[in-house]
Amino acid sequence: MSADTPTPPPDIPTPPPDTAGSAPSGEFVRLLRSQRVWDTELPEFAPDTAPARPLPLFEQWFAQAVAAGQSEPHTMSLATADAEGRPDVRTVVLHGADEEGWHFASHAGSRKGRHLASRPYAALGFYWPAQGRQIRVRGPVTVAPPEVARADLRARSTGALASALVGRQSEVLPSYEELTRASDAAWDRARREPDASAPSWTVYVLDPDEVEFFQGDARRRHVRLTYRRAHGTWLRELLWP
Repeated sequence: MSADTPTPPPDIPTPPPDTAGSAPSGEFVRLLRSQRVWDTELPEFAPDTAPARPLPLFEQWFAQAVAAGQSEPHTMSLATADAEGRPDVRTVVLHGADEEGWHFASHAGSRKGRHLASRPYAALGFYWPAQGRQIRVRGPVTVAPPEVARADLRARSTGALASALVGRQSEVLPSYEELTRASDAAWDRARREPDASAPSWTVYVLDPDEVEFFQGDARRRHVRLTYRRAHGTWLRELLWP
């Protein structure tokens, strides 16, 4: 290492040698191929009995996922794209679903917030393996009024409020100790001020153009029912799996 090469901080381990392009290890391949999918009895889904709109079916499937013991059924993948069209995805929490759309929240200055400011269109993905089910939602995204964001914060737990008060989401963190200090201060404030506000906290609403319900089948004859908005109404179609 040359004299002008910076030395990594002692609390950050030196990364292993670059192995890009190397073949996956046999142990990894064996482990990967040994994994099972839907090792449970799958429910049947008759698409001809589905309601005319997607929201009632989503509510029904959500309740059934909870009853089946699905872990964290309220979490979902959120896909956005930056100004250049490069996609990104992360897991977030569903804050509500109604006739306005599917609701989630974040800081306006976060990566997802910046993406939605430049490209206000997104996709959501729910995966409930306890029943072999997926739900995909996509459509334009709008920002709810500030009073909705304030009410959302008041309804959250102390820990969730503290996290929102820390802010600075997606910014570079110089050290983990700085996060610890900021988090401790935010927890103290959240306990003292349960109605504290976080100005950048934003509630987003995805108004769907399309919603797909996927029911897995043990013989791989999966059922895919899609709702597409067309001329002010919902068109239902089956898709090949």
